[in-house]
Amino acid sequence: MKTYKTIIITMTAVCLAACSSGHSHHAHDHEAEEHEDHESHSHAGEIVMTAEQMEKAGVRTETAVAADFTAVMKAAGQISRPQGDEQTIAATASGIVRLTSTSMTEGTAVGKGQTIATISAEKLQDGDPTAKAKAAYEAAKKEMERLKELVSDKIVSEREWEQAKLNYETARAAYIGISANTRNGRVNVASSMNGFVKTLLVKSGDYVNVGDPIAIVTQDRMLQLVVDVPECAYKDMKNISGANFRTTGDDKVYRLADIDGKLISYSRTLPEGAAYLPATFEMRNVGAFVPGSFVEVYLLMQSRKNVLTVPTAALTEEQGTYYIYIRENDEKHKDEGVFEKREVKTGQTDGLRTEITAGLKEGETVVSEGAYQVKLASAAAIIPEGHNHNH
Repeated sequence: MKTYKTIIITMTAVCLAACSSGHSHHAHDHEAEEHEDHESHSHAGEIVMTAEQMEKAGVRTETAVAADFTAVMKAAGQISRPQGDEQTIAATASGIVRLTSTSMTEGTAVGKGQTIATISAEKLQDGDPTAKAKAAYEAAKKEMERLKELVSDKIVSEREWEQAKLNYETARAAYIGISANTRNGRVNVASSMNGFVKTLLVKSGDYVNVGDPIAIVTQDRMLQLVVDVPECAYKDMKNISGANFRTTGDDKVYRLADIDGKLISYSRTLPEGAAYLPATFEMRNVGAFVPGSFVEVYLLMQSRKNVLTVPTAALTEEQGTYYIYIRENDEKHKDEGVFEKREVKTGQTDGLRTEITAGLKEGETVVSEGAYQVKLASAAAIIPEGHNHNH
């Protein structure tokens, strides 16, 4: 009996020891897992880039500072040419037109006084207009000289004499006008200004009458930006101080102030059947705009103070939500970049900078250029070799 009790006590002690040992091992494993989990997730959401990676990606930062910001109104607009910047070249005689060069096309540069076409009527039924004008002039001159002798003898009346002088002056002006531009029986049609051929309205071999348009020449020095301002914003039009704009398919935003742009007029009345009031700006043509193209416009209104903004390029968008990347500022990572992706709320934008209404504090360091590259680094989980998180 004593032996049986001894066996029972021994077995019980072994079981308790085994249980205790198992519990202790499990606790140790759990603590290790917790430590490992903390080690791997304590910096979840951080994006780490070396200085070399940031340099290659073009990552730049700026400190968020509240400053003056001009309120804006978004609108649609169109680029056009001003009226005085182009002229229509018309035929000065009737006949068959010939372009002076087979290579003349829309966009060809022309100079003031340069002949762009000739007109000839030599083989037409009505005959050469230059020859006809010369004959009319010479006949009127002879008639006037004949009556000049008779009027002094009172053989013809003063009225007949005056009519003869009028006929002579009219024929003379016509002949001089046509002969001045005639060479070898052809009437030269010249450009009246320096510029480019915007539109050719005829081709060689076409028949034209006097006054028919042959080409449109433009100087292309200045352009106009015509903005459609909603009727509801009429009361704010007097506060327009300038504009920025972006062409279709181009992310670059142009400042009118940088290309000598200025507001030259805005409508005080609503055009019949329209829902928008046109505001017209004039600007220098820097060769980047195509007249007739549509643009997105940011009308600059009154200035506001203490507004926190970031470059528009600093924003990334995901399903309607905007994010920026904040760089951590600490001595341990001064040779590399540690970034945090942060959701923000946006306000107004002038196309170049965007107001941040929530999610950013003054003094924080924001990725101003290369935000998309930081986003790609986040997706690729770029971690430099040798980097550890034992802060």
